[in-house]
Amino acid sequence: MDLRIALDYIQSGKPTQNAYAESFNGKFRDVCLNAGWLRNLWEARRRIAEWREEYNSFRPHSSLGNMTPREFVAALTAAEKAVLQI
Repeated sequence: MDLRIALDYIQSGKPTQNAYAESFNGKFRDVCLNAGWLRNLWEARRRIAEWREEYNSFRPHSSLGNMTPREFVAALTAAEKAVLQI
């Protein structure tokens, strides 16, 4: 299977060309990494894992209608089951 995917790099020094990633990186830095001192690599990995679980499971996202990802998946699954029963 040939997907013909091409990489498209942003210009150096032009973060606005990838605003979504820059926005995420800024939020990640502010909320997770700048929240306090990290004493070692193990603590950094633990804090990042906890933050990732919170962000991907329990935090409401405006792009999902202010639902958490888990709520969105549950609603989508229920909607798919309703369609399949018709």
